[in-house]
Amino acid sequence: MTPSLNRELLHDYQHKAVAFIKNKPSCGLWVDMGLGKTITTLTAVADLMDSFTVGRVLVIAPLRVAVHTWPNEISHWEHTQHLSFEVITGSPAQRHARLNTKADIHIINRELVPWLVSTLGKHWPYDMVIIDEASSFKSSKAQRFKALKKILPKVDRMVELTGTPASNGLLDVWAPVFLLDKGERLGKTFSGFRDRYFMGDYMGYHWEPRKGSEKEIYERLQDVCLTLSAQDYIKMPQRIDNIIPLAMPSKASHQYRELEKEFLLELEQKTVEVNSAAALTNKLLQFSNGALYTDDKGAFETVHDTKLDALEEMIQEAAGQPVLVAYNYKSDLARIKARFPKAEPIGHASDTIDRWNTGKIPILLAHPASAGHGLNLQSGGNIIVWFGLNWSLELYQQFNARLHRKGQTRPVFIHHLVMNDSIDVTVLEALQNKRITQKALLDALKKDITGRLAPDLSLRPYKNFQLITIKGLYDE
Repeated sequence: MTPSLNRELLHDYQHKAVAFIKNKPSCGLWVDMGLGKTITTLTAVADLMDSFTVGRVLVIAPLRVAVHTWPNEISHWEHTQHLSFEVITGSPAQRHARLNTKADIHIINRELVPWLVSTLGKHWPYDMVIIDEASSFKSSKAQRFKALKKILPKVDRMVELTGTPASNGLLDVWAPVFLLDKGERLGKTFSGFRDRYFMGDYMGYHWEPRKGSEKEIYERLQDVCLTLSAQDYIKMPQRIDNIIPLAMPSKASHQYRELEKEFLLELEQKTVEVNSAAALTNKLLQFSNGALYTDDKGAFETVHDTKLDALEEMIQEAAGQPVLVAYNYKSDLARIKARFPKAEPIGHASDTIDRWNTGKIPILLAHPASAGHGLNLQSGGNIIVWFGLNWSLELYQQFNARLHRKGQTRPVFIHHLVMNDSIDVTVLEALQNKRITQKALLDALKKDITGRLAPDLSLRPYKNFQLITIKGLYDE
């Protein structure tokens, strides 16, 4: 396809970000979903290569983003189409063959970073590395982080892209920032960073920032990170978040309390037993959604249909409008498909996204981990139902951004099915607290279009949450 997009179509904030990348050998672009961070970064790459500042570039991204988003953006813009690229995926033999191509840009999924570093060894050819969704490198214990750490001396330029730099709190920022500055700003080790800026509980499981440490962290990152918020630069569609409280049937409620208290529950077919608090948390989330796994092979037993009934009512109220449903467990997926035969999982079919965006799929089922990055679904609908939440703010925000993004022409409704007096409420509160922490970080580093630090913004819980009670469905 002949490119019809050109550099003149870039927004002022994108030109600002391009200049930031070019002027900072290592930098983080903490940019909201939908602000065009891919073409922004590619524009900087094109300029740096045209000026012979950079020789070869490696892009690390989630698999779907690596295979589709980056190649499409390179090809569709006039000022980047001259850049040659190769996607390093496939079997080991295919990867080796593609690795030997002399393309300007090599694109690889993040899971293959250890393989790449091991394969290339001392012959590392890339003087610029771009990490898309850099929050996936937040663990200093992960093999992908350790692999990249080895080749830092060979890299002249590093760019990190993410919209969720601190999805679980400020402890998340150490590893990505280390990859930018080798420990200059936040210290050489994670433990040193943690002990300096945070205070742990007596078991060492929970860490809170020490007094004044948040401000110090913000100040240390101001010169190396640029944050851009969608609400500051583009007109976003209205977003309405609905919390739909649900009540378990009496029998299920008693079973839930028994499991919560005794770590043991006798079901009709099998006894479920858990041996740790973490395992119990997982079981309670399963129970809230309506089914419990009874072995490690995927067998499950239904304990209630409360959320299925609520989802059915939501779909009826949608009156034929397409609905995007987020599920948490494979048991959720199986039960939803059984209740709604026309529902389709997002899967790996190449035409699923096209059929959704053209209105041919009435109910699209997706796990946030498989539909959180690089998918444009806004043309297909404006209704999201969270059948089951999980603890990840990053997945939560990325999933919602599949519909709530630039190009969406209708208000976006995000419905949360929340079981009263259950772990669902705890998860929702945890997501809210994580959002506040991350927003504080992003606001502290926010600069206006001239590059000056923007004034602090107040932190408030969501003001447009609407509480909806579905009456009459579960009365016994």
